[in-house]
Amino acid sequence: MTSTSVIQLFVFMLSGFVGFQTISRIPPLLHTPLMAATNAISGISLVASIVLAGSGQGMVGNLLGAVAVGCAMANVVGGFLISDRMLGMFKPAPAANRGGRHGANDQ
Repeated sequence: MTSTSVIQLFVFMLSGFVGFQTISRIPPLLHTPLMAATNAISGISLVASIVLAGSGQGMVGNLLGAVAVGCAMANVVGGFLISDRMLGMFKPAPAANRGGRHGANDQ
């Protein structure tokens, strides 16, 4: 391994550790805004992976770019689905369920 590869591996491991420590200390109330920010970052990585896939860097570069596009797209779609579900928990209940046992016409 070259010294550049060792430095890149070290940065990758360090960023993974810092990311895990940051995410594990976030209170549950902030998970929805955090998911929205994460989706934005995933969108940026999706654009970067599309650029890599179309850069013409040879067969391996195109293949890795296509894999990156698939992974980033799955991350973006899954993140938006989860965010939508989490935001749905904060919507008020429908009017039919709030009435209790008595309907609107009951006296």
